[in-house]
Parts: sequence; C-alpha cells; structure tokens
Amino acid sequence: MRAVIALIAILVATATSAADIDPGAIVDGATGDWNGDGKLDLAILVAPADAERKEQIGIYIYLRDTDHELLRLSASAPSKIWGSTDADGAFGQEPTIKAAGKSSIAVHAQNSAIGRERWDLTLTLAYRNKQFVVAGYTHNHYDTLDPSAGGSCDYNALTGKLQKNGKDVKAAPRVITIEQWSDETGRSICGQ
Repeated sequence: MRAVIALIAILVATATSAADIDPGAIVDGATGDWNGDGKLDLAILVAPADAERKEQIGIYIYLRDTDHELLRLSASAPSKIWGSTDADGAFGQEPTIKAAGKSSIAVHAQNSAIGRERWDLTLTLAYRNKQFVVAGYTHNHYDTLDPSAGGSCDYNALTGKLQKNGKDVKAAPRVITIEQWSDETGRSICGQ
C-alpha cells in the first residue's frame, strides 16, 4: 500500500511540475530518437518560475506516443543543473542541451566567465529500461590564478569506468535516473 501511495505522489508531483512550465522559460531544446522507435522526441531545459532559484534549470524529456503523433512527458527533473538564463547576464554561463550520438542527450553547464574558479560539466543521459538515466558525468575545473588547482573527472555510469585527472580509478557502475541525480552525486563520485 505504501508503494502505491508513493507512486501516486510521484505521479502528482511530476504532473504538477510539467503543468508549471512557462513557454517563455524554455532555455534550450533538442530533438532525437531517444527511445529508438523511429520517431523524433524532445528534450528541453526550462528556467524555474521561482525568481529566487532562477539559476537552477530543469530538464524535461518528452517521447512520442506509440499510438499518436503526440509528445508525452517521460522525465521531469526540475532544478537539475546550474546556469544563467538572463539575456543580459554574463556570457559563458548558459546551459545547453543537445542530441549526442544516436540515442543520447548531452546537457552542458558551465562557468567560464566569472570568478577565478571556472568549470564545465556534461551530463550524458540515455534511455534504459523505460527511464532516462545518467549514463555519463564529465566535470572539469580550473583556477585562473593557480594552474595547479584544477582537475577533471569522467565517469561512465553504465560501465563504471572512472578517470580522475587522466588516471583510471576503480568505480562501480550505477543506475541513477535523472530525477534522482544531484550535483552532490557527481561530486561524491569524483571525490570533490
């Protein structure tokens, strides 16, 4: 019974999140055949309506209905990546979303503009077992005043392959849905 109540709560939360998308808040979008059914699907980045959290961008992924040519929400992940959505803001902080390969999605976030701590990260998403999972996480960072303070981390969650600063490190594969993912998850995997 608890599982049914939890599932209903998740469905209601997902429906509410999708209903709150302001068409004017769409930051970027990409199309691709994410589930391999031969139909174009859609992935978008959306700025939240809450002005106090305006830098926390949501990821929403839509798949084509099997019976109709309509898009249906498949993944709703508000507040997943950081980025500037202000048209008058600093260049070098805009998030992007793109088709990556045949059936993957690359979400990119960065700070290459402000402060001495610069970084970029890419989340690679893949459709597995009827859900969108984080297939990869790549994070690079550097200090503009201290060249020795930088680092890199590249993690393939599907295989468990992990490289830190160009060296192979032992890691286990993990299945993490985009809804479950957080920046802290990536930082803990990379030991940052």
